[in-house]
Formats: sequence, structure tokens, C-alpha cells
Amino acid sequence: MRLGRIASPDGVAFVSIEGEGESATAKEIAEHPFGNPTFTGRSWPLADVRILAPILATKVIAVGRNYAAHAAESGNEVPDEPMIFLKPNTSIVGPGAPIVIPPTTSLVHHEAELAVVIGRPCKDVPAAKAPEAILGYTIANDVSARDHQRKDGQWGRAKGHDTFCPLGPWIETDIDPSDLEISAEVDGQIRQRSRTSKMVHDIPKLIEWISGVMTLLPGDVILTGTPEGVGPIEPGNTVSITVEGIGTLTNPVVAKGS
Repeated sequence: MRLGRIASPDGVAFVSIEGEGESATAKEIAEHPFGNPTFTGRSWPLADVRILAPILATKVIAVGRNYAAHAAESGNEVPDEPMIFLKPNTSIVGPGAPIVIPPTTSLVHHEAELAVVIGRPCKDVPAAKAPEAILGYTIANDVSARDHQRKDGQWGRAKGHDTFCPLGPWIETDIDPSDLEISAEVDGQIRQRSRTSKMVHDIPKLIEWISGVMTLLPGDVILTGTPEGVGPIEPGNTVSITVEGIGTLTNPVVAKGS
């Protein structure tokens, strides 16, 4: 099932997205998509609605240096344990929404990532039971102001600006995430291309480790790290991130105030 969130003439709703291309439809889900969702009976052609970020997470937990080649290109060692940091939920935007570059930074990078969406409250989850805690998977761009990152020595500001966490276009619930191609293009030029099988710490291990630190709630999002090839984005660019079996997340880049 593809679970999404849309804005229609009737308001904002969670939906199940069915069909492909011009014939795709969005079927409204009553209340929320967790557990066994029920449907209201209303639906819209997908072309007639605006696709929003599929979830507004309580928290976004991101994993740093989870691909060895990316750690190497940044001049860093691969950590023995997952390295995590938080992005505020106010950084989340959906497909087509602009990534807004603030005037305080002059070096912003894209980071293509597979994102995990949590489906139920959980704490201290063994890796073997991690799939039971997952609602599905979506695509993320962990936008990062490198000059802020280097100056501050920690990543809260660099990763936390409004619009620095594009998510979407939907949540795919029926997919094996262990070996998917992931890529990023800027203005049609490939920047990143790798596979999720190259993660240092796989998704079950990440959920076990993170849930040992903090309680995970329905809708929380885990960004699983980015492969090598990160690079600068500037106002006027368009960034597209594709994950095999899910789709493509595309966002324009603008300067704040433009």
C-alpha cells in the first residue's frame, strides 16, 4: 500500500494512493494510517490534489556516516555504533515545496536517504522484531549547511533549518528495504547513486539501537544515512531523489526572501 497525505478542495487528509500515472487516485483514510486504516469512501484523482509530506513526525532521528564511502569522502571514520542526531519536525516539507536557503549559509548540500516511518509506540525493540514496528518507507533529503556544521561543532543548526527535511512522495508499506538503489540528481545530473545494502548499520540494528535510547512513536521518521556523492545546491537548482520501489522526491531550491 502507498500511504500519502494530500491537500484537496475538501481539506487535508491521509490517503491510500492506488493506480499509476494519470489514472492514479487518492482514497481518503479515516483519521490516521496506523493499524488497520478504514476508508471514508471519498476519493480524488491524484492529479487534482496536492501531495504533501506523507507524515508530520513527532521527531526525525537521522543517522550520520552510515555509508562507508560517504564517511570517507568527508574525511571521517566509520563509527562503531550508530551516530544519531535530531532534525525538528518544522524542517519537514513535501514534494514540490521549495528548499529555502537562509542568508547565513553559503554552502548547502543535498543528502539522498531512505527514510523509515514508525508504525507503533515502541521501546527497546530487538533487531529481530524491528519489522513489527515499521509502518513503511519513504524518501528524504537531509539538507545540510556545511559551514554551520563545521563552525558549530554540532549539527542542530546545520540540519535544522526550516525546509531542510523534504519527505515523500508517499510511504510504501510493502517493500524489502535491504537492497534498493538510491540516487540523487541536481538539474538532471546524477550526483549520488548507491544501494541500501551498503549501509554500515542495517535498519533492524538502527531501530534496536535508537529505541534503546528513546521511545519511538507512530509517525516518527528515521533517516538511514546518505551514500557518497553529496554536493552543493543553490537557488535555482532542482533536486530529485529516487529510491527504487518507492518513487522520486523533487524539490526546487530558492533563496530566503525570493
